Amino acid sequence: MVKRIFVAGVLLGICSSLGFVHAGEKVYVLENSYMSRTLVVKDGVLSTKQIVNKQAGANLVPVSCQEFALRISEGTDKEGTDKILTAKDFVVASVDKKFTSSVRSYRFHLKNKAHSLAVDVCYELAEDNFYGHKYLEIISGKKVTLEKIDVESIAFEDAFQNYKLKLITARKSGGWKPGLGQPVYTTATATFWGMEFPGAFNTVEEGSTITCGYLRGKDLLPQERYTTYRSVVGVADDKNFIDDTFFYYIDRIRRRPARLQVQYNSWFDYGNRVSKETFAKSLRKVHEELVTRRGCRPLNAYVIDDGWQDKSKNVTWADTVWKINNKFAPYFKDSRKEVLKAGSTLGIWLSPASIFGARPMVERMGGYGFEALSYGMSMTGEKYMGKLEDRVLDLARHGVSYFKFDGLFGHLNIRDFELQGRGTASMPQLGLEGFSTSDERLNDPKYDELKSYYLVAGTERLMKIFDGLHKVNPDIFIAITNAAYLSPWWLSYVDVVWLINAGDAAKGKDRTGELVYRDHVYHQIWQQENTKFPMNSIFNHEPKKVTANEDRKSFKDYLFMNLSRGTGFVELYLKTDSLSATDWDVLAEGLKWSYQAFPTFKRVRMHGGNPRKAEVYGYTAWNEKQGYISVHNPSEEQREYKITLDRKTGLMPDIKKAYRVSSILGDKPETVRKEYRYGDVISLTLRPKEILLLDFAIN
Repeated sequence: MVKRIFVAGVLLGICSSLGFVHAGEKVYVLENSYMSRTLVVKDGVLSTKQIVNKQAGANLVPVSCQEFALRISEGTDKEGTDKILTAKDFVVASVDKKFTSSVRSYRFHLKNKAHSLAVDVCYELAEDNFYGHKYLEIISGKKVTLEKIDVESIAFEDAFQNYKLKLITARKSGGWKPGLGQPVYTTATATFWGMEFPGAFNTVEEGSTITCGYLRGKDLLPQERYTTYRSVVGVADDKNFIDDTFFYYIDRIRRRPARLQVQYNSWFDYGNRVSKETFAKSLRKVHEELVTRRGCRPLNAYVIDDGWQDKSKNVTWADTVWKINNKFAPYFKDSRKEVLKAGSTLGIWLSPASIFGARPMVERMGGYGFEALSYGMSMTGEKYMGKLEDRVLDLARHGVSYFKFDGLFGHLNIRDFELQGRGTASMPQLGLEGFSTSDERLNDPKYDELKSYYLVAGTERLMKIFDGLHKVNPDIFIAITNAAYLSPWWLSYVDVVWLINAGDAAKGKDRTGELVYRDHVYHQIWQQENTKFPMNSIFNHEPKKVTANEDRKSFKDYLFMNLSRGTGFVELYLKTDSLSATDWDVLAEGLKWSYQAFPTFKRVRMHGGNPRKAEVYGYTAWNEKQGYISVHNPSEEQREYKITLDRKTGLMPDIKKAYRVSSILGDKPETVRKEYRYGDVISLTLRPKEILLLDFAIN
């Protein structure tokens, strides 16, 4: 939640439109009604003097300030050449100011004669933003390798790193938690910090120093100008609810607005045996049952999963990768006609690294001179990635409106890393002779930086492809799945990201077990690991319905509990010939509830305990007009549970009106009143394995 709070007597605030001399320092202030950042130049050195969070009435005074840091070298073939330069190694030569009615900015021109480096440090603050930006423009008079760039390097007493895991493994089940692209906070003064780049490392070092930067490991040629990604610092109104403000910021910078994407996927229906005939058959069945008979909206997409690609022995991908086999018409022409009849669009699956459904092609593509690794294709390979980009843009121009990119840097158990050409660490120095690019020995953290260079470069290359798809079709929908990672800044390029380290099909002997399996992963990611990523943009491989031998209540409870997770991506995994009329009825009810509840999904969160420990848990989401609470007791025993309707639960504290309550999954419990207001407590007695879903609407 963002509020404007006027703070009287803000230091130097009256001089925000000009630089001036104060106590031997040249002072510059960027300011709006939400925040200010005071910059000083003393003895020619640039630094941040303070940041004011007007939202919370808090001042951030640095314990120390390097302002930025550049790690440079003379190249990967020379040992011991690394040097770290900060603002203290530069002299401010001049300052440019540009203030308009909408944006205010300063550009500080810095020089370092010893290393023939010039750095422009640029700060921007828009009038209506509760966050400001900073970036660097770097010019070198000679060839130099930019190994690592920290756009921010500044220390505060209350700096806090939310996400602390760093597992960049090559071969390990569930061992994929690289820690890239997570924000850091200041806890007492209610700010968030990070790079607007998914592949960044935003960290708190030595207990207080915030660094927001990324590995680059590439040469900067003489007189070449390199512009970094932008860092961001934002302010929240309450130290206890920085998450809410951070996710609001993420929602504002998304490439495309958050949408409710409901679609059918062919995988559980046919696996890789799908054809244009079977796909059309299921499409017609889904449309007839859900849209024509039961009044649902037309689905957003029908997706052809694994099985359309031509990997036969006589086919070559030297000219065009990911060719279409003879089970489908060229460019899926027939299938696209069918989806258009249903008022929908066509989507497809493919594996960028060719590790799913195209493994036989990896060796062949290596023979063409494409950049093959031990297990799959390189995400930085100039030839291969150029061909991949050409192919997906071509498919988008021919009407493919949804892409599921499955397998980027690897999959659930195996990851591939390019081991040469990035950073200061060469293979001989690290003893990597004889290693495959997915070798289990690479699990050792001592190789993390080398692996990270590849992840950064691969992320940048994928971003270019995603940018291109957006230009072809501004309404494109993009999902990245296996071996993606949960950085919220991915949402500046894609629409949903895979629920990491979870299988396609939820495990469990019954629906309770399936829910607990998936919900435990949610609990682990958001509660235990403190990941900052909006739940509404998760791809979780559900809901699934592949048999008809299930009673209505069991399926309905499962479906609505699943949908209450609040993801705006509902991909139906069905065996269309196996569903009964009752199953279709329940599916239609669930989709209609999702349409109605979707406006609240932006603020969805988990509540309660750990599903794996059989503790009561659930999900809740609210906006100014409505909300819901789902509750699941996965245990074999009756449980008592209370939940308070307050800001922690997601309610808006300014709403004073009463909420009318209804129960979606059967009769309303006797302990639940007809109406509730902000601050009230709901007390529940839950039967073994019971699921409740309560809807709230303002009278």
